[in-house]
Amino acid sequence: MERNIVVSDEVRSMIEESGQDYRVSTACRGSVIVPVSIKPPKDNDIKIPIGNNTLYVSRVQARYLKNVTMDMMYNDDDLYSCTVFNRY
Repeated sequence: MERNIVVSDEVRSMIEESGQDYRVSTACRGSVIVPVSIKPPKDNDIKIPIGNNTLYVSRVQARYLKNVTMDMMYNDDDLYSCTVFNRY
């Protein structure tokens, strides 16, 4: 079921500059990009290498995604208003 998911140059740069891995996960507002420190990867995630880091994409999201763009980046409101992030 692996698909070609295009990661924007902006997202690639952000991941490389941050020096950390990220995950595309399901949140209340839809697909979000979060650091793996907030939403750890799962064994069945799709792994997209980005420089020395990895962008993990949940299998659920991978079925629907064509592009990963900066407008998917999480914000503090997501952490406090969405129950999937309730431990943060």
